Amino acid sequence: MHEMSITQSMVELCETHAQGRRVTVVLLQIGALAGVVPDSIEFCFEACSRGTLVEGARLEIELVAGVGSCPACRREAPLESLYDPCPRCGAFGLEPIFGQELRVKELELE
Repeated sequence: MHEMSITQSMVELCETHAQGRRVTVVLLQIGALAGVVPDSIEFCFEACSRGTLVEGARLEIELVAGVGSCPACRREAPLESLYDPCPRCGAFGLEPIFGQELRVKELELE
């Protein structure tokens, strides 16, 4: 499960930016096309944050829908997978615009 290493890196990033202060809330953005299972991140968060400045913090996850741009008809369309065809013209190879995000958007500190 690669979510464990992703969560560990996220906790380390939060600690670095907390500059010695306790973290109370972590707002994480996860895109539908990021290849990450949000439930797995939540499951790993408690274990990875134990003994750190992030321990006890509330994890909030903001899901970002996938949106792509069609190279054939030049329109934007929803994407559930990187391999979806354009729902308007049927072409493949949509370029993702949104949905690949995996980032700490905000931290709340004591």
